Amino acid sequence: MHVTRRKRGAPPATAPHLVQAVVKAVLRRRGVLLAVPLLYLSAILVLAGKWGLDGASPAVVVGVTAAFRRRHVPAPGSVYKSSQVFEKLWPMMEADSNHTNALKTAWHQKSGQTWKPCTNKRLTNTGLPPSNGYLIIEANGGLNQQRLSICDAVAVAGLLNATLVIPMLHLNSVWRDSSKFGDIFDEDYFIESLKNHVRVVKELPEDLLEKFDHNISSITNMRTKAFSSKSYYLQKVLPKLLELGAVRIAPFSNRLAQTVPPRMQRLRCLANFEALRFSEPIRLLAQKMVDRMVMKSHSLSDGKYVSVHLRFEEDMVAFSCCTYDGGIEEEAEMERVRERGWRGKFHRHGRVISPEANRRDGRCPLTPLEVGMMLRGMGFGNKTLLYVASGKIYNAKKYMAPLRQLFPLLETKETLASADELAPFKGHSSRLAALDYTICAHGEVFVTTQGGNFPHFLMGHRRYMYDGHAKTIKPDKRKMVLYLDNPHIRWDRFKRQMQDMLRNSDAKGYGLRKPNDSLYNFPMPDCMCLQPDG
Repeated sequence: MHVTRRKRGAPPATAPHLVQAVVKAVLRRRGVLLAVPLLYLSAILVLAGKWGLDGASPAVVVGVTAAFRRRHVPAPGSVYKSSQVFEKLWPMMEADSNHTNALKTAWHQKSGQTWKPCTNKRLTNTGLPPSNGYLIIEANGGLNQQRLSICDAVAVAGLLNATLVIPMLHLNSVWRDSSKFGDIFDEDYFIESLKNHVRVVKELPEDLLEKFDHNISSITNMRTKAFSSKSYYLQKVLPKLLELGAVRIAPFSNRLAQTVPPRMQRLRCLANFEALRFSEPIRLLAQKMVDRMVMKSHSLSDGKYVSVHLRFEEDMVAFSCCTYDGGIEEEAEMERVRERGWRGKFHRHGRVISPEANRRDGRCPLTPLEVGMMLRGMGFGNKTLLYVASGKIYNAKKYMAPLRQLFPLLETKETLASADELAPFKGHSSRLAALDYTICAHGEVFVTTQGGNFPHFLMGHRRYMYDGHAKTIKPDKRKMVLYLDNPHIRWDRFKRQMQDMLRNSDAKGYGLRKPNDSLYNFPMPDCMCLQPDG
């Protein structure tokens, strides 16, 4: 082996010279496999030369390498530290008796902001002309996505002067609820409430069924694009309806534009806020549960309670691609859930997933602990009655414990109703969601933690019920993660930040629908009229 010796008296090789020699060796050999380790070594040597480490011991070089490879410091709000913050603040929360009764002071009526429902006054009854045919739609998704499809179908049927067949509910692969329309909603009431404006029937007439061999799937499916306009339905769907006597649109979720003519909007109002009421079994149990919440809170806060929509189910945590404090085991478990539910969706070419960025951007579901800390900071004391609406909470034993510690008077469907009362609803997610929906609708305060159709519809319904104000806490999660990033934050400062967030929710409780907003979330001014004070 040929060895090149350094000439006597020649200066020692510096890091740049060694880098240059390494690069030349790579270029001569053109060895791809050799290039990577050599270039890595050259980077270390550059650092060694830069920091004056020529001739340093191997231990020093290893230290330099470790510094070179060390991860960057995450930006504020990137990492879940809420457990550490809670550990620091808990003694101060327990000792703090200087808080207001937030249930009595959360909301403020603004002068000139009293809105009242007025849909029926605005919809004129001029009699229905002969029907142009039958409209059949398939409502997909969970309870409130189905609700959206049903109400939009009423508006489209009114536009086309079609007879709406009671919508079919799609058996969703996620929700797995086999309920029919009549299991969730009161069919007869729905038909009766709409009779002066839209014809609704429970099924197609026998002669039309025979025409399609008693097979609904044989009826032409229009496969309408999302958010289609009035003109699309008149130009594309109506001619087919007149030709065939019946058309089908499946799926139908979000198949009607947000902005449509006033009469169509009023039909949406009538369907959602008046005609769609839950079936009798749901109504009866839900009312009992509301009464029990009022009774339990009567001596504490005049029958008022807080309801929380907690989106911390296993599928939601997995879909969000956020990380909490479960370490490698939790990450592996969530990866298995993602693969089971979405089969490679999160590993498609070019898709980059950053849990840190998701958290900073406010896309992570709040944990039960974070909800509890927020509410305590806002002034809701430990004697506040709390109702938690949710599916099965992920790792409930671990994650629900601190929320129960913060709010001992915590109720769920399972604690508020007996096992026998809930038995007919088990395995039917939409019926269980309807119970949650009703109890949340009647609470003095509603807290939304992750968005979605449930809070979207519920906030609109609460505006419709409560003179235009949603009475809803909608936290700014981008700010929340910053407040929960400092384990050394002082309790008085944390309280000020949470109370500012409550005031902001109060200020945004009212809101008029803008052109691209949903009427189901903002019923003013389409479904409600402004009333003079006094």
